[in-house]
Amino acid sequence: MWDGKAIPVATANDVARRAGVSRSAVSRTFTPGCSVSAETRRKVMAAAEALNYHVNMLARGLSKEESRPICILGGKLAQPYQASLLDQLTQQLQQAQRAVMVINTAGGAVCANQALKQTLNYRAAATVVLSGAPEASLVESCLQSGQQVILVNRLGEFAGADHIGIDYSTTMNDAFFMLDRAKCQHIALISSAVQSPSIVVREQEFLQAAQQGGHRCQVHYCDSTSYNGGAAMARQLLAGRDRPDGVFCVTDLVACGFIDVARYEFGLTIARDICIVGFDDIEQAGWGGYQLTTFAQPLQDMARAINQLLLPDRVSQPPLKQLFKAPPVWRKTVRAG
Repeated sequence: MWDGKAIPVATANDVARRAGVSRSAVSRTFTPGCSVSAETRRKVMAAAEALNYHVNMLARGLSKEESRPICILGGKLAQPYQASLLDQLTQQLQQAQRAVMVINTAGGAVCANQALKQTLNYRAAATVVLSGAPEASLVESCLQSGQQVILVNRLGEFAGADHIGIDYSTTMNDAFFMLDRAKCQHIALISSAVQSPSIVVREQEFLQAAQQGGHRCQVHYCDSTSYNGGAAMARQLLAGRDRPDGVFCVTDLVACGFIDVARYEFGLTIARDICIVGFDDIEQAGWGGYQLTTFAQPLQDMARAINQLLLPDRVSQPPLKQLFKAPPVWRKTVRAG
């Protein structure tokens, strides 16, 4: 039984002495692809288990590109979309045996900059910047340090970075078509005053699709892309004379807030009285109380693409841009027309 006293950390030399082999034999045993006899491997692994020895992967990572940690830079990580993307990305990276460092930028630029300096001290191989809040100055710091930078849903920024994003032109055309097909005459776009790069593009592309379809679409701005933001916007729009009969919300969270207010405070029947379309296909969109028609960001495919961009031979190659389709998910918040 552990008595509470600190236990000395076993070293590779300790393992070598216990196994009766050389220090280099221990190193080869724990290095993928290196040649070592079955008997030597057995002795080394038995000694390592007895001593509770673990390889110092961080020390190895300082000299090997493929072993160095990956930094993930993101804000609002508790929100459903960000949390789901982070989950998929960390799973992919762990399967590839990459160490991960997550920096939450919600604490502000000063806090994030301090954390970012730590990643540079640890010689992070690359920084993955999630969509939304992280400031441009943080991305510039990563690029200036010589790191590989991969941007998610921030197309058009930073020529030296790789880009992973959504084909919003196709997706927003589909979103407008859903409401037009339902014969909605007064379509409203619920966007956000927090004009993140991905939100701006969704807004612009939807307005262009509406214009081409002959609709004058009104844009309204929530304080944030949150449930409360959508609820507040519903109270404002549905209380007026010029009530919309079709709404596109730039995120599912906004749409969920809008739906609850429309249904429970104004007594509207969703799809019959008002059609609502969201974006992201978060878990809550499929809940029985919402059954939200939306668009699914292919998070698993995006995470896999990010992981492939981190291969060692990518470092010296020109930056790439890869766009994914966000397929429609038809549920019950849009009528058939």
